[in-house]
Amino acid sequence: MIDWLWGEPPARWHPVVWMGAYLQRAGAWAAPPVEAPAHAQRWAGVRGALAWVAGAVACVVLALGLQTLVAALPVAVQAVLYGVLLKPLLAWRMLHDEVAAVEAALGVSLQAGRQQVARLVSRDVSALDEGEVRQAAIATLAENLNDSVVAPLCWWWLAGLPGVVLYRYANTADAMWGYRGERGGRVWTRAGCWAARADDVLSWWPARATAMLLWLAAPQRLPWRAWRASVLATPSPNGGWPMGTMACLLGVVLGKRGVYTLNPQGVIPAATHMRRALVVSRRAVLAVAVGAAFGAMAAVTAG
Repeated sequence: MIDWLWGEPPARWHPVVWMGAYLQRAGAWAAPPVEAPAHAQRWAGVRGALAWVAGAVACVVLALGLQTLVAALPVAVQAVLYGVLLKPLLAWRMLHDEVAAVEAALGVSLQAGRQQVARLVSRDVSALDEGEVRQAAIATLAENLNDSVVAPLCWWWLAGLPGVVLYRYANTADAMWGYRGERGGRVWTRAGCWAARADDVLSWWPARATAMLLWLAAPQRLPWRAWRASVLATPSPNGGWPMGTMACLLGVVLGKRGVYTLNPQGVIPAATHMRRALVVSRRAVLAVAVGAAFGAMAAVTAG
């Protein structure tokens, strides 16, 4: 409710922004410049792992301390405080609004659509046509439904506030460090390897839960062969599950040039598919929110 009514807190109070600031500084130490000698590249993986672990330990210890303090308060107060603490670690309204804005921008011009989708993806958007802009937006919506909503709640259920904080830290580190080759004048192939693998591990089961939630939000018979091929088609072991499921539910093709093509027999997304993707995602978020609320009430009752 806090997320949908008020959106994101100011950057100076946002824990994910704090994580990003640490990762930016630590990354400058971990990832060698492109012109660095070979021996610097050799130790980049060790530096990246050490920097990642140091940040993760600090995040978990802080979250555990906050959880210990809140747990000593009355249940009603706990509910409010946990909601406030969890909100910055969830980002559904921002994701929804940014994706919806892509279709609105396409209504103005293709260039406006490209500029809007560039806010969501790291790929070069300058040559994307209208269908590819929508493909990028829908794929981002599906993948980040996991990263920004379902996975944090899954880890909250499993490990409380420390679990959510660790997941968001790992996901942020992967977004900033998890690249092959050069980015921003530094080489990340080794330096970002630990961050990429850690995010893969922590996202493994939430990604599959997200795929199930999407299907429950729009129950229908999926084309089994196309669905199975799609969920396994991405370089990431997890991204294909929500993206491939969304592609098959909508009957559209989702692709990234030279990287993957999901549900290739589908049609090129149109405006109606964008609206449908947002509807399905809203239903999935509602389902996981209701499930989390009932789970919390059951835990309080049992306690």
